Parts: sequence; C-alpha cells; structure tokens
Amino acid sequence: MSSILEVRALCKTYTSGPNRVEVLNGIDLDLQAGTTTALVGASGAGKSTLMHLLGALDRPTSGTVLFRGEDVFKKNDRELAAFRNRSIGFVFQFHHLLPEFTALENVMMPALIARVPRNTAMKNAAILLNDVGLGQRMTHRPGELSGGEQQRVAIARALALEPEILLADEPTGNLDMKTSDGIHAMLAELQSRKGLTLVIVTHNERLAAAMGTTVRLTDGKLDKTI
Repeated sequence: MSSILEVRALCKTYTSGPNRVEVLNGIDLDLQAGTTTALVGASGAGKSTLMHLLGALDRPTSGTVLFRGEDVFKKNDRELAAFRNRSIGFVFQFHHLLPEFTALENVMMPALIARVPRNTAMKNAAILLNDVGLGQRMTHRPGELSGGEQQRVAIARALALEPEILLADEPTGNLDMKTSDGIHAMLAELQSRKGLTLVIVTHNERLAAAMGTTVRLTDGKLDKTI
C-alpha cells in the first residue's frame, strides 16, 4: 500500500513579540491511501494545528508534507488553494454552512468555486445528500435542520469534488451520543465505499478505537502509534 501523505520533521512555531510558542516539534507521519487514522491528545497538544498543516490551510515553520511524493508547500498560495479544493475535504466541529442557502446549494458550493458547470454540480450534490441520508431535506436551509443534519450536509459538502483525503476535526464534538454514533457510522461507510484516506481528530475513545490507527500527540510531539 502506497503512502498518500508523508510528513517529515514538521515544526510549527507561533511568534508574538518576544514570545515564541512551539506547537509542533519534529513530526514524522505516514498516511497510507485508503486508511483511517484517529488523532488524539489533550487540549493544546497541537492536534488541530497538525490537521491544518496536513490540509495545507497553514504553512509550517519547517519540515515537509509530501502528497503522492510532491512537496505541498513548494506551491504558491494560488496553487495551494487549488490543491486544497481538489484533493482535501474538510469537516470541522462547527459546520460553517451558509445560512441563506439550501442544503443543496451549500453542497454545490465547492464545485461552483471550481467552475464545475452548475447542472453537474447540482446533480452531484443531490447524489451526495442522498448518500448522507438527506435526500428529503435538500431544499431546507441550515436553520431548518437539526445539528446532526447540518453536520451531514457539511460532510457531503466536503466530498463535493471527490477528494482523496478527508480531514475531520472533532466532527461530532457538539452532538449527543446517539447522533454522534450515526455520524460515525456514516463516515465509516463513506470511507469504505469511496476509498477515502480519513483522519479524525477526536476525544471520543470509541471513535478512535474504530479507526485503523491511533496517533497520540503530546506537547507537540508524536507520543505513540497504536
């Protein structure tokens, strides 16, 4: 099985005046294509920072992230934005849906930004909403949906351009246990059917245990891989 993402000596330091905060310190990590990984650790350990670097939402202080052997951070900002849009899907704890648009329109948005023809974007978005169990809720706006339904829309949106990697940062952190279990089951089914490389930041021990690999971050360093 080939590595889709290789992380080498990754460091991230934030500077505020004379103060330096070292968030990540020499991270090495290989992600195999089509696998599932849970990223766990205490608050402040650097989990979200690492996810942002894996998804090229931020640039590292030093180190490299290779996507299929190509150094991601050798791209300029425009190229990096195109890479994120095409290859990475993001799901966050807060769904960040646009309240004035319907579920269907929210899921269409990444494709429209990528200049996919509107009819094609609409057709694909409808398929994805059916995949996440919201075929009957396409014309509803976020305010008319439950928290779990809103997160399902966010997951469908993350898959709009068929990314190879799905990064989910506490995707069920605001949901009750029953709703969370439904989201977890849906993510597992989608990952298996679409062959996604799935990385989830979570405090949920049951979800972490269901992933193929668990990586623990402690004080900005990889503590162990289970």
